[in-house]
Amino acid sequence: MMQNLATIEQTGAADLVENVLGHAAAAKIRALAAPMVPTGGHAPVNGIDALRFAEALNLVLFADLLKRVPEGAEYVDECVAQGRRIVLDHGALRTVLLPQGARCAMPQGVEAFRRVLEPLGYIEVGIYPLPRLKMTGHVWCHAKLPETMPQFFVSELHVDQFSPAFAKSAVRVFGPALDRLDAATAQVLSRFAAGGSVPQDDAVAALKVVMGLFDRQHPVPFESDYEILRAESAEAAWIATEGNAFNHVTDRVADVEATAQGERVAGRSIKDKVEVSASGRVRQTALRAAQVKRSFRAEDGTLTAQTVPGSFFEFITRRADPATGKLDLTFDSGNATGIFKMTAAA
Repeated sequence: MMQNLATIEQTGAADLVENVLGHAAAAKIRALAAPMVPTGGHAPVNGIDALRFAEALNLVLFADLLKRVPEGAEYVDECVAQGRRIVLDHGALRTVLLPQGARCAMPQGVEAFRRVLEPLGYIEVGIYPLPRLKMTGHVWCHAKLPETMPQFFVSELHVDQFSPAFAKSAVRVFGPALDRLDAATAQVLSRFAAGGSVPQDDAVAALKVVMGLFDRQHPVPFESDYEILRAESAEAAWIATEGNAFNHVTDRVADVEATAQGERVAGRSIKDKVEVSASGRVRQTALRAAQVKRSFRAEDGTLTAQTVPGSFFEFITRRADPATGKLDLTFDSGNATGIFKMTAAA
């Protein structure tokens, strides 16, 4: 069902998105995604507040993923042509927790993103062990708009659970990561955390910095280190090339099985199996990861390149929890583990 585009305009997110993406790209992405703030649900303020900033951030990250996932962009365009906008359910990213004592300018693991999400009104609502992957998933849901503002699924890879050789390579690859969160952006986030707002120019500058956090923060890895990581963890290998970019975004659909069949008919590379949560209320599947060419450093310092898995597009159906009558916004460790396989390196 088509949603009212004026909603995004009224919340002030439109100007932020346009300043980051440009007019044409901003207009397109606003037409693709269903509004996140209900009409009348957010009174105008003097400047930009956390809710407006959170909506804009989700939109620019959605736009960034579509540039990197051609099949996802094709699916989205077809939906819009049929008169349906994408209901963004959640975005997922991966982080690395280095062994204790390892030096890195970046805050470790999920802490690098807690400092961004919580000032924007997100609260951590779930922790999902992923033991087969030696990872843990952390879920942040927006306190004011849990059903319409996309959640963030931030996973953390535990380097200390792998071999000593793996740990050494991980420190060499991820240890030199830069912390791109500057003082001005930290101040903007602090204002948001206190319930305040900031001038639009300050919000635009901060949005560009925060968007940059969802990228690779470390230098081009040595190919030898990449191979060591890949031998023990497809997820670590993925982070080595893609960093903290959105691993996937997810469209909340009415019937994920029907959507999957539609993707097969369209000839897109949909996953064979739909993952079903233990409760039966959360059902997920995904398109296979886009294949991208990435650079590596050889031992002599020259650059080489190889094709590796990039990001992908996911689909999810959520049913109401009969105990509460509300939409079940939880995740499932088994589902997540199955979905993670979409980026396994060949």
